[in-house]
Amino acid sequence: MRPAPTILHLDMDAFFAAAEQAAKPSLRGKPVVVGGLGPRGVVATASYEARRFGVHSAMPMAQARRLCPNAAYLVPRFSLYRTVSDQVMELLGELSPLVEPLSLDEAFVDLEAGGTADDSRSAREAGERLRRDILVTTGLTGSVGLAGSKMLAKIASEQAKPDGLVLIAPGTERELLGPMPVRTLPGVGPATGEHLRRAGMTTVADLAEAGEDELVRLLGKAHGRAIFRMAMGHDDRPVVAERDAKSVSVEDTFDVDLHDRVRIRTEVERLADRCVRRLRASGHSGRTIVLKVRRFDFSTLTRSETLRGPTDDPAVVREAAARLLEAVDTTGGVRLLGVGVSGLADYTQEDLFAQAAAGERHDEDEESAPSREPTPGEERSPGGDARPVADRRWAAGQDVRHAEYGSGWVQGSGLGKVTVRFEEPWSAAPGRVRTFAVDDPGLEPSEPLPLVRPPEDQSSWPASRPKSRSPAEPVPGPPASSPGDGEVVGLSGSEGRSRP
Repeated sequence: MRPAPTILHLDMDAFFAAAEQAAKPSLRGKPVVVGGLGPRGVVATASYEARRFGVHSAMPMAQARRLCPNAAYLVPRFSLYRTVSDQVMELLGELSPLVEPLSLDEAFVDLEAGGTADDSRSAREAGERLRRDILVTTGLTGSVGLAGSKMLAKIASEQAKPDGLVLIAPGTERELLGPMPVRTLPGVGPATGEHLRRAGMTTVADLAEAGEDELVRLLGKAHGRAIFRMAMGHDDRPVVAERDAKSVSVEDTFDVDLHDRVRIRTEVERLADRCVRRLRASGHSGRTIVLKVRRFDFSTLTRSETLRGPTDDPAVVREAAARLLEAVDTTGGVRLLGVGVSGLADYTQEDLFAQAAAGERHDEDEESAPSREPTPGEERSPGGDARPVADRRWAAGQDVRHAEYGSGWVQGSGLGKVTVRFEEPWSAAPGRVRTFAVDDPGLEPSEPLPLVRPPEDQSSWPASRPKSRSPAEPVPGPPASSPGDGEVVGLSGSEGRSRP
């Protein structure tokens, strides 16, 4: 344990949903749910307004619709989320060279390594400055936890939600952890938690009182020792700036089970191409191709093939995945398919003639017509190319632009019509709604707009809208239920109060 709370954990508040509220003025203060919209879709993020109805991440979308039928249900816009995430990570990098991203919206920072903080006062100042900078840069809020270890910093950020800061003062760790449920500790999942409950241990204090020997007897040597150390508040894991990826994979769940063998193979090839694009973007190649198939009865099969050397060639990955598929019985239907590559390396070493019968031809095709992801207004042809279609499909939440009305987003579509609300993140009021034919030539998919208007464009703002704002002024985006910026929540002394 460090003598000062110089490990910071940042967790953006309801990130995907908050970004959608920031981008769409008409949704601010209203329940928003982001995720897969099909009958088998799953909730990725729910706004705090939607959470009041019981909606939460990983919930089936159908259940979410029953709990909160009046929420706005939107598809994820990962290009926007990655852009905002890059802005946030850049701000974290200004605090320290040791930044450990856990996801797009979550990271640990070692403030001591960056010379940013060496005691409680300087750590709190750094955390408050970070929250202000994130708000001004992205229009979103994040919760900050500060402590002497990663475990406690993450617990502190959970206590700070939404839009707060919690600092766990050194020496108060045991007192804080004692009444918390055992599931609070990393490594205690549902099964371990139930095992401990049957043994009469429901709080962290119960684990500390039971002692290391008893936990080793119940959980095994390695797990028992680790849980006991954390129950005592000990966690010496360092902040690691870079993590080596172990695998790259993509998968799709289908709204309706696939039965046609040709269609299943086409989907596997499409997933293989997506996987290779992601593999190349990460600067890796890989030796082991993995196929995942979840059948109609929820049974999941995983098959793999290891090549002689690492590859990032789409033809090789496609053909390996197709060979793996031949050994899988898909009778009865398939609800999910996935393709992955593991055994990663940063170089390629392969004999294309040996591994792919048509390797040279595929190489030539790849160079002459590089594949790309289809935009929402396009579909992929059987050959893998993205092409426009007459019968466009518009997804709720999708960014669009109309030749006459400008930028907007899709509210819904069906029966040959698409409804669009025309508004921008910096619009002073909710925009107007108009309905078009799905094939209206004036309506096109577009890239997401930034959540905060670029400074060079602010000269055209309405006179009634400020061109800049102080951290205390309202910012488009955070849910209306969030507390005002600048409120500090603490667990040390009398400097604050904890938020449930």
